[in-house]
Amino acid sequence: MNKKNIVLCGFMGSGKTAVGNQLSKLTSRNYVDIDQYIENKSGKTISEIFAESGEQYFRDLEYEAAKELSLKKGCIISAGGGTLLYERNIQVLKENGIVIFLDVPLSTIKYRLRNDKKRPLLQRPDKDRVMEELYNQRLPLYKETADYRVDGTKSPIGVAKDICKIIRK
Repeated sequence: MNKKNIVLCGFMGSGKTAVGNQLSKLTSRNYVDIDQYIENKSGKTISEIFAESGEQYFRDLEYEAAKELSLKKGCIISAGGGTLLYERNIQVLKENGIVIFLDVPLSTIKYRLRNDKKRPLLQRPDKDRVMEELYNQRLPLYKETADYRVDGTKSPIGVAKDICKIIRK
């Protein structure tokens, strides 16, 4: 099996974490979420980093994390929803990785996130409008950046099995 990293991308609620965990079990590869990696390294939550130091500081930490993780071999890396909005992140993650887009329709995303209490972006009365705007902004970029697209509406194990078929090629 190819030892390039597998980089999962997709909108929030597309299942990156669940699929990453299943894929890790199926392939015996380590799974790393970039946002979790940043939180562990900084000792702060993403929300705290944004509040205390601003988005640009977070984006710099994100880039450093992407560089560090891209040096590893055979990992599964979950890119945050905004990670691939920045060309520098795309470049380093693609140096030793294949990018797989978990394609999920907006209606499914809205359903999956209907009771979300964790994402600061969604704790507002206009969350549907915000999701639509971000989704429409990011979808073309995910499609353009990805080396492969998988149907993310399946169960996490189903999506993970589809990804295994891709990486075995």
